[in-house]
Amino acid sequence: MLKKGILISLLLTLNSCATNQNYIETSQPTKTLNEKIGSMLMVGFMGTTAYKNSQICKDIRKYDLAGVILFDINPVNHKQAKNISSKNQVTKLTQQLQACSKDGRLLISVDQEGGRVQRLKSKYGFYGKFPKAKDVLTLSDDKVRWHYNKMGAELMNAGINYNLAPDVDLAINPKNHVIYGLGRSFGADPKQVVHYASIFMNAMHNNGVLTSLKHFPGHGSSLGDTHKGFVDVTNLWQRKELEPYRLLAQSHTIDSVMVAHVFNKKLDSRYPATLSKKIVNGLLRKEFGFNGVVITDDLQMGAINKKYGLKNTLKLAINAGDDILLFGNQLSVKSMVKTKTLVNTIKSLLRKGEVKLSDIEASNQRVENLKAKL
Repeated sequence: MLKKGILISLLLTLNSCATNQNYIETSQPTKTLNEKIGSMLMVGFMGTTAYKNSQICKDIRKYDLAGVILFDINPVNHKQAKNISSKNQVTKLTQQLQACSKDGRLLISVDQEGGRVQRLKSKYGFYGKFPKAKDVLTLSDDKVRWHYNKMGAELMNAGINYNLAPDVDLAINPKNHVIYGLGRSFGADPKQVVHYASIFMNAMHNNGVLTSLKHFPGHGSSLGDTHKGFVDVTNLWQRKELEPYRLLAQSHTIDSVMVAHVFNKKLDSRYPATLSKKIVNGLLRKEFGFNGVVITDDLQMGAINKKYGLKNTLKLAINAGDDILLFGNQLSVKSMVKTKTLVNTIKSLLRKGEVKLSDIEASNQRVENLKAKL
């Protein structure tokens, strides 16, 4: 039998623990189901402003979206801007977008590699003259740092906190139009690619901008363009295309990895990388030890959209282990999708037991860890 003094002490301790537990629960409000699902989505939208009554602002607020992606070219009307028309306009837009978010940490992303792939162009008042990766190889490391620090500062000043770059595909197929042909690769040597990718990532981080390696598990050997349709790299792909990811996977410098829509029978005989549990959860996470955010390439690309349809795409992407599902609403007017449709489709998959809430919550945690770096 416990002595009276010990018993009182024990009761006080238990009461203190209960009080602390209540504090923890109330100080960390749980997300609604809508918000848990929304925290897996990054969407593109029409508009150079985001006022409180705009659809994108309502979606950010209601669904606690992981992020948005900005484009300059308007797929509906090329004479009008989609999201980017001037330096001041973009800065105001990003401020409006953050004001719509619950915590001011909305991921606002662009593709800003340099060369042909830079959304912040000179004609909008930005620098717009960053070299493509191929041309970077002719410069000194100090000059490369100068370029990428300037790029990071420009993104940060515009309120863009997530750069979907660098490209770490290997330049191993001269017939490849999307990587080799556009000079988007830092070369054919994995160690050289890692060297320049590291300079790029460090420069972005110096300016408070997050990054994403792309396109896992390698797009450098492909002949086709995943924007347009199914691309099988099985016979051309080389295992050394994985090396940049293997070398960097456990490094704290990697914020996220973008998965490509390439089909590679050597890695998964059934699904393209974006929708493959073997490639995302198996190869990237378990074998390479990467515990950060995995973001998909645009799930409206022809390689996915034409073959799988929306419901199957969402089911396979979540089950594969992808954390942020990207719907750019950029490639085709016909394929544009509302955020509400995405959320409701995933809810339906949850009800039918085709995806697990625990997987969505695990993705939410990885996204929160990513945002904590901002």
